[in-house]
Amino acid sequence: MQSLESGALEPTRAELKGLSAARKAMRLLPVYGLVILTALLIGLFSILLPDTFPTMLNLRAIVSDKAIIALLSLGAMIPMAAGRIDLTVGYGIVLWHILAISLQTTLGLPFPAAVAIVLMLGALTGFLNGMLVEVARIDSFIATLGTGTVLYALALWHTGGRQMVGELPQGFFDLSTTFVFGLPITGYYLLAITLAMWVVLEYTPVGRYLYAIGANPRAAALNGIPVRKYVIGAFMASGVMTALAGVILASKLRIGQASVGLEFLLPKLVGAFLGSTTIRPGRVNVWGTIVGVAILAVGISGIQQFGGSFWVEPLFNGVTLLIAIGIAGYAQRRKGAAKR
Repeated sequence: MQSLESGALEPTRAELKGLSAARKAMRLLPVYGLVILTALLIGLFSILLPDTFPTMLNLRAIVSDKAIIALLSLGAMIPMAAGRIDLTVGYGIVLWHILAISLQTTLGLPFPAAVAIVLMLGALTGFLNGMLVEVARIDSFIATLGTGTVLYALALWHTGGRQMVGELPQGFFDLSTTFVFGLPITGYYLLAITLAMWVVLEYTPVGRYLYAIGANPRAAALNGIPVRKYVIGAFMASGVMTALAGVILASKLRIGQASVGLEFLLPKLVGAFLGSTTIRPGRVNVWGTIVGVAILAVGISGIQQFGGSFWVEPLFNGVTLLIAIGIAGYAQRRKGAAKR
C-alpha cells in the first residue's frame, strides 16, 4: 500500500535532439515551469509592491520564516524518494523544540548536550518508524501518523498545557539569530544541507538505491539492494532533520509550547509534493523541493503584503497541495502510458 512511486520524467538529450527550438521549449516547460512561475511571481510582486517586496528586510523575513519549513520538506522527501511518506515530520517538531528548551531549563544541561540529545531522539524515532514500516509491514502513512500522534501526546504531557520558559544561554539564541552577510544564519544551514543532499541523492549509490527502491522495491531487492536497511536509514535521516528543525525553532521562539509546530505539517508536505513536479518531474528531488517552498514563501509574502487575512496562508497551502498532488498524479499516469 505504498502510494509513492519514484521515476523521473525529464526529457533526455536523445529526446531533445533534432527538435525545433519551439518544441524543445514546450518539452522543457513541464520541467522548469514552476521555476519560471516563481520568477514571474517575484517580478510581479516587485512591480506591484516596490516599497516592501523587493527589499532586504523582506528577504530576511522570508528566509527566517521559511527555512524551517524547507528543512522539514527536505527531511520529508528522503523517505519519499524510497516510496514512503513520513508524517512524523509535522508532529515531531512539537516535542523536539520543547525538549530543546526543557532539557536546559529543567535539567540544567548545557545547550550543546541538549541539542545532541534531541538529535539522537529524532534518529531513534526515525528508526522506530522504519521498523514499523519494514519489519511490522505497516503502511508508512498509518505508521508515521500513529508515531507522530504519540509524540504530540508526549509533548502535551510534558508541558501540562503550559509554556516551557526559563533562562537560556546566548549561544543557544545565536543558533538562529546570527546574521551572516546580512542574512539569517538559518539560510546558510539550509544551503549547506541542500547541497549535501543533492550530492548524495544524485551522485552517490545511496541516492540511486533510494530512487530504485521508490520505483520498484521488489526489483531493487532482486538486484541485491538491501531495501530494509535503506528505508530505515531514510526514516532516521528524516527524524534527524525534524529534530534539527525543532532545535532551530526553539532557538528562534525562546519558549516551548505544544500549540506550536503542527502548522508546519501541511506546508512541508506541499513543498515536498511540489518538488516532485519540477526540475525532475515524476520524482521528489532536492532542488524541486526548494523551488516548491520558494513559491509558497513568495506567494504568501506577496498576498499578505496586499493585506490578506490570517486565513490566507492555510488556504494557499491547502489549494497548492491539491494542485501539486494533481500534477504529480498526472505525471505518473503519463509515465505509465509511456511505458505501455
